Amino acid sequence: MWDEGYLGYDFGEHPLNPIRLDLTIRLARELGVLDRLEVLAPRPADEAQLLTAHTPDYLAAVRVASEDPSFAGFGLGTDDDPVFPGMYAASALIAGGSAIAAQHVWDGHSEHAVNIAGGLHHAMPGFASGFCVFNDVVIAIRTLLAAGARKIAYVDIDVHHGDGVQAAFYDDPRVLTISLHQDPRTLFPGTGLPIELGVGDAEGTSVNVALPPGTDDAGWLRAFNAVVPGAVRAFGPDVLVTQDGCDTHHEDPLANLELSVDGQRTAIAALHALAHEAANGKWVALGGGGYGVIRCVPRTWTHLLAEASGVPVAPGTLVPAACIMRCLVLPRGSACSTMSSSASARCSRTAPQRSRTWTSTSTTATACRSRSTTTRACSPSACTRIRARCSRAPASRRRSAVAKRRAPR
Repeated sequence: MWDEGYLGYDFGEHPLNPIRLDLTIRLARELGVLDRLEVLAPRPADEAQLLTAHTPDYLAAVRVASEDPSFAGFGLGTDDDPVFPGMYAASALIAGGSAIAAQHVWDGHSEHAVNIAGGLHHAMPGFASGFCVFNDVVIAIRTLLAAGARKIAYVDIDVHHGDGVQAAFYDDPRVLTISLHQDPRTLFPGTGLPIELGVGDAEGTSVNVALPPGTDDAGWLRAFNAVVPGAVRAFGPDVLVTQDGCDTHHEDPLANLELSVDGQRTAIAALHALAHEAANGKWVALGGGGYGVIRCVPRTWTHLLAEASGVPVAPGTLVPAACIMRCLVLPRGSACSTMSSSASARCSRTAPQRSRTWTSTSTTATACRSRSTTTRACSPSACTRIRARCSRAPASRRRSAVAKRRAPR
């Protein structure tokens, strides 16, 4: 699924920069990946589809916010989810793309479908959250259930817990939700502990794997392989839906895991294989988080598109010169020469790399709120203004200074 209209989902000066989508499509096109795929244009989700995931009052609020830059409420008008003109239309287009992808796979038009603009897994029925306005993942899964799917497995590999999707199906035994994410005691949204199992007949269908900051490829893949394949096989889904956020990358500015593009590519390939093994090949793959918008997202999601095409891109493949030049002319632009992280030492930059300390890469360097007297959960609020202040503070004072900040919710 692709349309230039996806670039209209634009919060302005914000970590979720739509340039990441543009660069992904450019790279996939230059490498010939799009030539192996049928590229479909999305249609906006209509009100009936949106109501499968959201309340009428919330939809009305998003409509008003789309035309009123001063609007605040329902989670909108915050640092995380600032309002912008055309917000309703842009959000509905992404949601519609994921719904069409799901229907396309269910109807047998293709085994796999990808919507890299989707994966907005934090939006709740009645409010926006974590850069997400409409929860296209919930809409896609409900599209599949309405079409006749008996069981759906959802695997979320974003660095943040897939709280909106888990909440939507917490009491629904037809949907298995598995989320691998950074320990929620250290990162937004503060949910996703292993004790969150589902309720009623759905007890045991919510699976959470919380990983400590600093987890690298080996540790992450070990956890994935220990939990995901066995759980999905045992559940026996008709369709596999995945949220393929790539903010687990070691350069991502909003989190603290240490995966490489190679590790992410390996995870995507494993999900593809699992779809064939456990879900009759039916795979709906969505995007998600990823704030290394130049050096990580385009490469990882091009690997995702290539994997879905059935012809993976070799890690040593050179990044086309046109893509490198496009990256270098962007503000703070940089580029890597191959599709593998092994080339990270041979990257061209227009500005020096920032210091990589725990404080500068954690979302505790953006904004925090206290969830209890013992647990602090961090919001992925727009980071530049707070990080700049923190980077000027002595290292011994940074964590305590930032911890005093409270994010509006």
